[in-house]
Amino acid sequence: MTALNNRQFLLARRPVGAASREDFTFQTVPVAELAPGQIMVKSEYLSLDPAMRGWMNEGKSYIAPVELGAVMRALGAGKVIESQHPKFAVGDYVQGVLGVQDYFVGEPKGFNKVDPNLVPLPVYLAALGMTGMSAYFALLEVGQPKAGDTVVISGAAGAVGSIAGQIAKIKGCRVIGIAGGKEKCQTLIDEFGFDGAIDYKNEDIHAALKRECPKGVDVYFDNVGGDILDAVLTRLALKARVVICGAISQYNNKEAVKGPANYLSLLVNRARMEGFVVMDHAEHFAKAGMEMAGWLAQGKLKSKEHIVDGLETFPETLQMLFKGENSGKLILKV
Repeated sequence: MTALNNRQFLLARRPVGAASREDFTFQTVPVAELAPGQIMVKSEYLSLDPAMRGWMNEGKSYIAPVELGAVMRALGAGKVIESQHPKFAVGDYVQGVLGVQDYFVGEPKGFNKVDPNLVPLPVYLAALGMTGMSAYFALLEVGQPKAGDTVVISGAAGAVGSIAGQIAKIKGCRVIGIAGGKEKCQTLIDEFGFDGAIDYKNEDIHAALKRECPKGVDVYFDNVGGDILDAVLTRLALKARVVICGAISQYNNKEAVKGPANYLSLLVNRARMEGFVVMDHAEHFAKAGMEMAGWLAQGKLKSKEHIVDGLETFPETLQMLFKGENSGKLILKV
């Protein structure tokens, strides 16, 4: 095989605040040769997720931090171009942890085969990827919505939020999305079928929650944390469920994380707040994926991808997540 060059982003230092280009080393090196049991994948699309910021930090978490000098961790989808593994053949398309690089070489731990003839490859990083699995299990297993419930979702125009809201609609709930800007709020209603929207950038969130949720909030699906979480806690209904799926407003903090001051609402309303990590549900991904694929085929669920070209743009493109510049699932086309 002709020698291939591999562009890579390595984590050079642990960021303080927002990650910048200076926190990474960009290098081009020859692609390593395969050992038995390994495959080589040419990356076509990489998933950019808020969780990546947390993976750069040192300390205990649900997953080991990216080591300094290692290729930055990223989920991706691509094509197998060489294989010494019995279960993967040249020409197979796969989804797995490819890293921020042109070529992955290694054992395909946790890799799944995907079929780009069924849906476009980016959808396997969106509705049919970890994004979809996060929305599905966080809402249905932790949030436990019932038909007629009022479900409020923050970060609703983002990857996970937009899918979680649509699933809540499929389950017969009244769905209110919180997003930043008139355009995103209109998209929630027109494109994703939400019943109402709150523009946290341009209206008082307490007044808007009172307007949209007069009977209270039965399920709050939180992707942002901070002041918005605190505001929704004041509107909880009896026996409400609060799902902590993410806290994007806090990931770049240089100070301590802002915790909820209104947590006594959980006591008063006999409510529950529970954290969620998608990998806890890995054994059920295949079944959930089949149900999600069915909803996509029936037109009940839309997968929206925001695709940016160029591996070399990675540090700046990642920041779009924290500036609210993406609409739907942010994906880097390698």
